Amino acid sequence: MTKDQIEQMLGEMGIPFRYHHFTQKEMQDIPLPIVVWLTPGTDNFFADGKTYKKIKKLDIELYTDDKDWELEKKLEEVLDKYGIAWEQTASEWLESEKMWESLYEMEV
Repeated sequence: MTKDQIEQMLGEMGIPFRYHHFTQKEMQDIPLPIVVWLTPGTDNFFADGKTYKKIKKLDIELYTDDKDWELEKKLEEVLDKYGIAWEQTASEWLESEKMWESLYEMEV
């Protein structure tokens, strides 16, 4: 998936999103929930000494005031709609940030 395709997909959530992070000023002006997405690396497939298939790792971090089961379900439905196999690898309260994080990891 390209950056534009990922952002089009995340736009269906109807909440603010950014690549990697929001600035401190944005965090003061934008209430939760928010989504942060990033591509932490690749998991390419190699054949005959060449990169045969390029595969990006994609992390989507959903931040909310409280555990939001319905918003998680909505994100999962969007990922399913785009045919993306995903794994929710974390769902935890971030005491230092006073927010809930739900982390989804996938390859695209």
